[in-house]
Amino acid sequence: MQPTERGQSTKSAKSNRAGRSGKPDKSAEKYNASSAGNASGQHKGKKKRKKRSGFRKFIIVVALIILLLGIGLYQLVGAVYVKMNYKEVASVAELPMQEQGVVNILLIGNDSRENGDDGRSDAMILLSVSSKTKTIYMTSLLRDMYVEIPGHDNNRLNAAYSFGGAELLMETIEKNFDISVNRYVLVNFEAFAGLVDAVGGIELELTSEEIEYVNGYLVEYNMLTGRPQGTDNMDTSLSGLVHLNGPQALAYSRNRYLGTDFGRTERQRKVLAAVIKKLPSALLTNAGNLMDGLLPNLTTNLTRNECFRLSLMAGKLLTYEIASDNIPQPGTYKSVIIRKMDVLEVDFEANIEYLKKKLYGES
Repeated sequence: MQPTERGQSTKSAKSNRAGRSGKPDKSAEKYNASSAGNASGQHKGKKKRKKRSGFRKFIIVVALIILLLGIGLYQLVGAVYVKMNYKEVASVAELPMQEQGVVNILLIGNDSRENGDDGRSDAMILLSVSSKTKTIYMTSLLRDMYVEIPGHDNNRLNAAYSFGGAELLMETIEKNFDISVNRYVLVNFEAFAGLVDAVGGIELELTSEEIEYVNGYLVEYNMLTGRPQGTDNMDTSLSGLVHLNGPQALAYSRNRYLGTDFGRTERQRKVLAAVIKKLPSALLTNAGNLMDGLLPNLTTNLTRNECFRLSLMAGKLLTYEIASDNIPQPGTYKSVIIRKMDVLEVDFEANIEYLKKKLYGES
C-alpha cells in the first residue's frame, strides 16, 4: 500500500504541475513574462518622461539666459543711447525703420562743430542694410545733383539740408528717388575725426598729391578747432600705404579737387569702410573713448528700441558684404549750368530703377 500511495502521490503532483493535458502549463510563464514586460514598459515610460522633463527644463534655462542677456543688452544700449542727441522728426516718427527687408539710414556729415542743423551737408551717404541680398550698401548721393525740393525751387541736393535740415533732406531724397528714408544720423566734424582716432586710425593708399591736399584741408580744421597751424601735417614725400589719424582722415575725405565730387565721395566711403572694419576690435579694447568721443557728437531720430533692434542684428551683420556706390550712376547725368549754378542734371528714372534693383531685388 505504501509504495502505491507514494507513486500516486508523486503522479498527482506531476499531474497538477503538468495540467490536464499532460503538457507543461504555460500560463504561469505568460503571467511572469507579462509582469516582466509591464515592469520594463513602465521603466521605459519613466525614462521618457524624465527625458522630456529634462529637455523642458533645459529649454526653460536657455530661455531665461537669453532673456537675461537681452535685458543686459537692452540696458547697455540704453546707457549708450543717452549719450547721443535724439531729435524726433514728427513726419516720419510713426513710419517703420525697416521696409521690404531693407533698413535705410541717411548718414549726414556736416561742417559744423555743434550738434544741430547748422552748417552745410558736406557728405550724404545712404546706408542700406538689405536682408534680401545680405549686403550693407554705402551709396553716396552727390550734393550737386539738381533736384526738386518740396516747398522750394529746384536746387542742388545739399541745399535741402540748408533749407530744412535732415527732415527736408530725407523728404527730398524720397521725392526724387522713390526710396523710403525715415531715419538719419548726423555726424559733425568732431565726431568724424574722433571716430577715426577711437579705432586707432586707419591705413589707406594715398598719392603724394593727395597728401598735399590733406595738409591744405588741415589748415581750415586747425583754425576751426583752435589748434596751432601745422598740427598733424603729413610728409609730402610719402606715398602708398600711410597711416591717417582722425583730423588727417577728415581732411582726406573732404578733398573734392582730385576727381571732382565723385572722387571726394569715393574717399569718404573708403574712410568709412576702413573704420567699420576696425570697429569690432575697437569696441573690445577702447570702448570708453569710442563712446565718449563719438556719441555726444551724433544727432539722430533713431529711438532707443530701434537701436536695440540694430544691436541684435550686429552678429548677423558681421557676415554681410560691404558694397559702395554713387548716385547718379555713370551715363545717367550730365554737367550743366542752371541759374548760374554748376549742377548735375540727372536721369532720375534710370537711377530709381538701379537703386530698387540693387537694394530690393526689383527687376
